[in-house]
Amino acid sequence: MSRFQAVVLAAGLGTRMRSKFPKVIHEICGKPMIAFVLDALEAAGAERTFVVVGHLADLVKETVGTRATCVLQAEQKGTGHAVMQVEDALLGYEGHIVVAAGDAVYLKEPDLNRLVKHHMSTKASATVLSSIPKDPSGYGRVAREASGKIRRIIEEKDCSPKEALIKEVNSSVYCFEKHHLFDALSRLTPNNIQGEYYLTDVIEIMINEGLRVEVVTSENPLTAQGINTRVQLAEAERIYRSEIRERLMLSGVTMVDPETVFVDFDVTIGKDTKILPFSIIQGRTTVGEDCIIGPFVRICNSKISNRSSLNNAVVIEAKVGDNVYVGPYAYLRKGTVLAESTKIGTFVEVKESIVGKNSKVPHQTYLGDATVGEDVNIGAGTITCNYDGYYKHPTIIRDKVFIGSNANLVAPVEIGKGSYIAAGSTITEDVPENALGVARGKQRNIRDWAVKQHKKGAGK
Repeated sequence: MSRFQAVVLAAGLGTRMRSKFPKVIHEICGKPMIAFVLDALEAAGAERTFVVVGHLADLVKETVGTRATCVLQAEQKGTGHAVMQVEDALLGYEGHIVVAAGDAVYLKEPDLNRLVKHHMSTKASATVLSSIPKDPSGYGRVAREASGKIRRIIEEKDCSPKEALIKEVNSSVYCFEKHHLFDALSRLTPNNIQGEYYLTDVIEIMINEGLRVEVVTSENPLTAQGINTRVQLAEAERIYRSEIRERLMLSGVTMVDPETVFVDFDVTIGKDTKILPFSIIQGRTTVGEDCIIGPFVRICNSKISNRSSLNNAVVIEAKVGDNVYVGPYAYLRKGTVLAESTKIGTFVEVKESIVGKNSKVPHQTYLGDATVGEDVNIGAGTITCNYDGYYKHPTIIRDKVFIGSNANLVAPVEIGKGSYIAAGSTITEDVPENALGVARGKQRNIRDWAVKQHKKGAGK
């Protein structure tokens, strides 16, 4: 593995994205753009990576985390100026430097390996990674001599009509010898339409001085393609989602209609699980084996164990045990933990609650801040009244409890083991073990009341 250090350019806002956020933190299949570049550099063996930040630098720093050292470009004066900001951080290092754009989401480890290996084997001062896309519009062109040697890189805005016809484009990924790089950077001038210091001009400076500059052409026509618009962002989503689906299906996951399934990079799914149409699985979600997910399910940052079935459900930061059935139209919110063989049915919402083994919450219920034991049955329309307007309070339901329909459990309250709650009760005090809790007004029937009402109505 070749040894090098890396610089990632991520200071721009990305105006064509029409976003208030830095371009490089926009996500593709759950992964920020800049993470694609960092992944490729790490896989290729980067010893240390510096990320040049500028617009909304703190957001980019938060996204990068500890994966790289961030260096501020306080005023954005072009790509060449951005690399200049890293010079002090590289003091004491002499060697190879790979420079890449922060939106190079199609950059892969093999291309980086080829780039660095060729650079070292030819003892070049600079090596450019190029590609030949279907449409070169928007990219700097690689102009070559008749012999094939690179002559210069021309930004598209500075291209003549003839130069604009060149098919080979600059990927904005380079490998440099450090001392030649910063020597050339010190002589850059902003003599261009944008009035910026172009990193691409470094190549021309080196060539004019007789230094060796090489080009390595990627076999992937997408390598040079960054993400400049929401349209390109959506296209990258399409490409990578297709790759994710194919990888999962080849590992033993069934997708009835793959084009209607959306899965993020960090999702893992066990073999013989079936994903039905219009299912979205996001974040760091784990789905076990022999599950049925869908149709119309969204799962995010959750764990679904083996042999469980989710139908028309939303699951956010929850844990679902083995042999659990959820849905249709259920909502499992953050902090939900469902033990083995539980059932969460139609129009049930669960939040920050634990539901024990073999317990059932079949329909039209809200459980919030509740601990439910094993073998519990909760009737339709039951609500844990956990919020007093200021604080959340717990409800504890012990094993083998039966809650009748349309019950209100006003927290804090505890329902003892084996007890029953009569339908329609509003429980405000603890219910002892094996007791029947009844809390409702006595029924009174007024004879012939309806007859009188009908007579009143007839007179109108």
